Amino acid sequence: MTVHFIGAGPGAPDLLTLRGRDIIARCPVCLYAGSLVPKAILAHCPDGARILNTASMDLDQIIAEIRRANDAGQDVARLHSGDLSVWSAMGEQMRRLRAEGIAVSVTPGVPAFAAAAAALGAELTLPGLAQSVVLTRTSGRASTMPKGETLANFAATGATLAIHLSIQNLNRVVTDLTPAYGPDCPVAIVYRASWPDEPILRGTLVDIESKLTGDIQRTALILVGPALAGEGFDESCLYAADYDRRYRPQSADSPWASWTEETDHG
Repeated sequence: MTVHFIGAGPGAPDLLTLRGRDIIARCPVCLYAGSLVPKAILAHCPDGARILNTASMDLDQIIAEIRRANDAGQDVARLHSGDLSVWSAMGEQMRRLRAEGIAVSVTPGVPAFAAAAAALGAELTLPGLAQSVVLTRTSGRASTMPKGETLANFAATGATLAIHLSIQNLNRVVTDLTPAYGPDCPVAIVYRASWPDEPILRGTLVDIESKLTGDIQRTALILVGPALAGEGFDESCLYAADYDRRYRPQSADSPWASWTEETDHG
């Protein structure tokens, strides 16, 4: 028996990975985060599967259901939204399951920040503007932020920030980021990325608050950084005609020339 933690993706049912789909299809028990995982994904469950929405359950109740499946020798598909590596609450579940000797596996999912960037048609790392993406959040009731992990500290790097779970703190976000980025720094808010109702707000740190409407709550991602403007960046060397690289050596004296020959001939 194994508990399969599966990242169900940001919302669109067809962004579920093939591996995730196939695991769901063979698990007789499915626990899913109903407040965020679309019900269309549950169509992959086998006939007769025990399907439980964990939105109203606490951790003890979730583990009890998994223990019940374990006693019956039944694999469990445990579905969380987005990707499991960030803010999924997977860690606390796995800690308990491992303590009980219950096997686990992890299948990654498409993260929300990637879906938001796709909706914007944006590359978040542009040469000369930003080469890092910081995934972060502001303090909330469920989790506080460790000392040092502040928006101001991250902003000082000039990286693109993907700020999760913080739309209710937009005023604080603007206040903390403006000194480092400046009031004209681009901002985008993507609500329910990849879902059918996917409103996008674009602005700057000086005006984004005035554009926020009351119906955009909870599942909204805030992206901030110069790269969002999509202007004033350098071209990558990767495709430059005179860039000497492994797959495109520029001369017979290139250190990559012999490597290419050896590769081509096995």
